[in-house]
Amino acid sequence: MTPKQRIGLWLVPLISLGVLLFADLDPNDPRPTRMAAVAILMAGWWITEAIPIPATALLPVALFPLLGIVPGKTTAAVYFNHIIFLFIGGFMFALAMERWNLHRRIALRIILIFGTHPRRLLLGFMAATWLLSMWISNTATAMMLAPMAVALLAQLGEHTEEEKIKRYGIGLLIGIAYAASIGGLATLIGTPPNLSFARILT
Repeated sequence: MTPKQRIGLWLVPLISLGVLLFADLDPNDPRPTRMAAVAILMAGWWITEAIPIPATALLPVALFPLLGIVPGKTTAAVYFNHIIFLFIGGFMFALAMERWNLHRRIALRIILIFGTHPRRLLLGFMAATWLLSMWISNTATAMMLAPMAVALLAQLGEHTEEEKIKRYGIGLLIGIAYAASIGGLATLIGTPPNLSFARILT
């Protein structure tokens, strides 16, 4: 355990307890103060990673009913929402693709289809990124395609002027970033904010 984690493990609960005992956000209702204490505890432990992040995420299941903030049945229902299970399914699908390198095969196939012309290569990289980021996180998709793009630029640099390669490289990497963001908006599991927005709407 690192010094930061040790400090977080002991200091954050003391701060949270101080808020719980001495703060009074609403004289007519103690629940806002209790909620603030739980929020401080969770935020502190998330930042310091004093305990595993998944364990911190489960604190409301125990603390909300214990402190009388929300009944246990209501709290548990939020954790078993259909959106959460859809997100878990998306993670499993993405892990399966990465386990068997299906995402890499798809990316290479798309790039080969578009050909070797610089503009077509750019379009191919963006198409591959866009397609994969529908099912895998935007960051993971960009991290997978970026090394392939850098390797391509290194290969092209042997036969092309440095200034042209530099300009093309900037465009290629920006194209990958934009394509990942656009692809992530296409499906619910493409990026976490999509699920949060769907939850708000429904």
